Amino acid sequence: MRSIRRVLLFWLLGIVMLGIVLAGVLIYRQAQAEANALFDYQLQQTAAALPSEPFSSVLGNNAASSDGVVIQIWSRDGAQLYYSHPRSPLAPRAELGFSTEHTPSGDWRVYSAIVGDNVVQLAQPMAVRSLLAAETAWRTVWPLVVLLPVMGIAVWLSVGRGLRPLSRLARALEARKPEAVDPLPERNVSPEIRPVVQALNGLLQRLSVAFDTQKAFVADAAHELRTPLAALRIQTQLLERASDDVARREALTDLKHGVERATRLVEQLLLLARSDMAPSVGDAGARNVGARTDSAAALPPGGSGGSPVTGVIVGEAGKGSGNPDLRVMVESCVALLAPLAIDKGVDLGMGSAESVRIDGDADDWQVLIGNLLDNAVKYTPGGGRVDVSLGPCDGGAWLEIADTGPGISDADKTRVFDRFYRSPDATHADNPVNPRGSGLGLAIVKRIADRYAAEITLADRAPHGLTVRVQIAGSQRSV
Repeated sequence: MRSIRRVLLFWLLGIVMLGIVLAGVLIYRQAQAEANALFDYQLQQTAAALPSEPFSSVLGNNAASSDGVVIQIWSRDGAQLYYSHPRSPLAPRAELGFSTEHTPSGDWRVYSAIVGDNVVQLAQPMAVRSLLAAETAWRTVWPLVVLLPVMGIAVWLSVGRGLRPLSRLARALEARKPEAVDPLPERNVSPEIRPVVQALNGLLQRLSVAFDTQKAFVADAAHELRTPLAALRIQTQLLERASDDVARREALTDLKHGVERATRLVEQLLLLARSDMAPSVGDAGARNVGARTDSAAALPPGGSGGSPVTGVIVGEAGKGSGNPDLRVMVESCVALLAPLAIDKGVDLGMGSAESVRIDGDADDWQVLIGNLLDNAVKYTPGGGRVDVSLGPCDGGAWLEIADTGPGISDADKTRVFDRFYRSPDATHADNPVNPRGSGLGLAIVKRIADRYAAEITLADRAPHGLTVRVQIAGSQRSV
């Protein structure tokens, strides 16, 4: 990359040189015009100074000429009486007044007048005038040419002085520690550098939020992992101390369930961590529902500056466009969770469901649908039911999952989307279901919904239960 100082020096000196050349041309033309006027006046005065007496007395006194002036004298009857430079290729005629004569040896400025009984012609080569004009222009311009290196040094030093704020900013950034994300001072910053400082402060602010989020995530992850790991250690000790096959099988079953819970928690943590770090959408295919996938790992964090992708409804006309069908994804998630629902005695089924196609990664939407269905089945007691319905609406689409579980209190409806938060209503000791969740499922759902500009609302279901509605906005794009 080229140096800013060198670029500025090149252009500034180039502009100065161009100015000197233009000034030289203008000075030359002005000097030439002045020289023409001066020499024309000189020719007139020289002609007027010639006496009007007979030529015999003129010849001895005016035989010599200066400044390259050629003198010809004719009598009134056309006889040439005098020619100062016979070798000069001038026409043997006189045209009264001023004229310019073109000859093989160059242009001549000619002045002819009647002086007494004679016709006098004075001619001067234009090269003499051009030479005088060039000398005048050069005498005016050459000091600027001599000063050009001095001007170059001055420009170099001036540009360096003007770029000092950038150098100070670079040194300030180099001196910072990696964890220093406090904003740079904007006081006493030049207006040209202030946008750069403001942009850097915006970046530092986003980094500060990311660092705080990462620290909180690590602290929360460490806290959340401590309990399942301690439980695994206790279950391992119980397995070692089992005295008979029955106790050993029970301990082994508890250990297996503990490993499954820990595995699920780790998978959820990895999914959430990757979604905080990756900048783009959809980097892996779905491996399972219930958030056991890396499909949403590339989603940028909601509210962190990434621009959401609008979930655009394309309807039946988009069948060949590769857009995922929301109904097909819901059916797939319902089929995968059906064995769990049957095992718990929960009636899981689909109500009204129309086929709608949406923009986005199918894996992301399956993670969202799978997590919502997984929560609904998990928190619904035996004998309850979970109903799923979807369809188009106002150029968009909606998805509803209603269950007959314990529901969520109004105070917790805004907090259940926070990481690691578990509603006390769903985990208290009197709850017959009392599942041990990680508190990450709805956080991941909220992240995907924000990514696709979808709105999630939680409402109570009479007489008890919860209804989750996902409203997917449409756009003006046609298919």
